[in-house]
Parts: sequence; C-alpha cells; structure tokens
Amino acid sequence: MEENNEITALLHLIDDPDEDVYSTVSEKIVSFGKDIIPNLESLWENTSNEEIQERIELLIHRLHFRDLTDDFTEWAAGDANLLQGALLVARYHYPDMDETAVHREIEKLRRNTWLELNNYLTPIEQINIITSIFYNYYKQKGVEFAYNNPDDYLLNKTLEGKKGNALSNGIIYIALCELLDIPVKAINIPRQFILAYFDPQHDLLNPVGHASEKINFYIDPLNGQMYSHKDVEAYFKRISVPPVPSYFRRLNNKRVIQYLLEELSKCFDNDRNQYKMNELLLLANLLDE
Repeated sequence: MEENNEITALLHLIDDPDEDVYSTVSEKIVSFGKDIIPNLESLWENTSNEEIQERIELLIHRLHFRDLTDDFTEWAAGDANLLQGALLVARYHYPDMDETAVHREIEKLRRNTWLELNNYLTPIEQINIITSIFYNYYKQKGVEFAYNNPDDYLLNKTLEGKKGNALSNGIIYIALCELLDIPVKAINIPRQFILAYFDPQHDLLNPVGHASEKINFYIDPLNGQMYSHKDVEAYFKRISVPPVPSYFRRLNNKRVIQYLLEELSKCFDNDRNQYKMNELLLLANLLDE
C-alpha cells in the first residue's frame, strides 16, 4: 500500500507505551486490510526492537486471520470441498504457503493410483492399491496424535514431510478417494479418526438397518491397515461403549474440518498462545451445522 501521512503517523505510533493509544492505532491499521501488510513488513525489517517486532507480527496475524475468517464463512456456504477446507486450516499457520504445490502433489498421487485401478477390482483390492501407493511407494508415515507439533495436523507439512497423524493422513486419503470415485468416508467412532468403505449398493437394496451394515470394512489412516466388523466390535467392547448407529454414519466435510480445527487448537493450550487456541475454536464454531 502506498504510504501517506496517515499511515506514516499510525506506523510511528505502534511503539506507543500507552495501551489505549496502541489499541486505537492497531484497530485503525487493521481496518486498512491486508494491503497494508507490506508496509508492516518493511517496518519490521527496519526495527531492532523485539517488542515492536512482536506487535507488528501480531498485527500481520490479525490481518491474515480476518481474511481467513471470511474465507471459512464462504467455504462453509459453498460446496465445502474437503481438500480446500484443509488448506484453509493450513493457511492459519502458513498464510503464504504455496497451495499449487499441494494440489500438484495430490494430483501426482491421484494419477499414479488411477493408473493401477480398473473396473474389475473388488473394494478390498482397490484399497490395497491406494494404501500400497500412499504408504509404501510414497513412503507416507503415520504418527500418533500429539499436541507439541502443529505441523502434524497441516496438509502442506504432512505432504512435505511425508508424515502426519490419523487426521491429516486421513484427509488426504479421503480426498484421494473422492477424486477416484471410491466411496471412503470418515466415521464418528469414539476416540479414533477412522475411515470406512461404504457399500454403494446398500441403500438401494436395503435402506433400513443398522448404519454399520452399509460399511464393507474399515481403514486406519495412520498406516492403511484394514479392519473387519469383528475388529470394530471388539474395540467397542474394550472401551465399554455401546456401538450405537450414529458412530457409523459418514462425517461430512464440514465436520471433518471442524474436528481438525478443534484438535489443532489443543497445540496452543498455554498462556503465550492462548489467543491462537481461541481463534481456531472461533473458526470451528463457524462450521456448526
């Protein structure tokens, strides 16, 4: 943004020790929108005062967050594409990331998988191919849920570092299946993020019945391992929870991204980063049905 007298005066007041003055100044700066970010970045580069740099960083973050809030609202009102939703979450931490590079990696993964598929494969054979390419050929690794490394939850870093938790790996797996017209979705099993292969014929042949009857088998997105109905029944017995139908229903894309935001927010559960936790939960609340 071209600097004028008003902007110059505001930028000079960023270091004002009076909190009321700074609050007024920061609100006015944010009101200019993201076009003022280059001015703030230039000011950051030309000051050695760490407190002023921190204030500038927070202002830039607020500007990015305001844009991101608008984008999430628009995403939720549209077709809520899963891949795009996960990229919006990644933009919270990496506002300048290269989305094209992510789409390029997903497309490469899709193409290599598609070349191995044909119309005569059984559901298990289809999933064996996807799993083999994603976890063996592409060397994608799974890590347990941990709240000390936000990158494990973010799509760009999951692809770049070839490691993610069940949630980030699972989102890539579901997105890949969507691109290949394979009926794999996340389901709501407690204390897990697990995927299920839904029988596309079941609703036509038997619209009534337990929700689990629509599922052929289950997939662990941590490593691609498949589980049977008996395995899942044993899990419910182990955790002493009755397997009610709601646990076996498809999670829609909004709910998956909402869950991603909720889990990511737990990485910032400390005094220094409490504002990040609050912001991520605010974004999650935007997606309430």
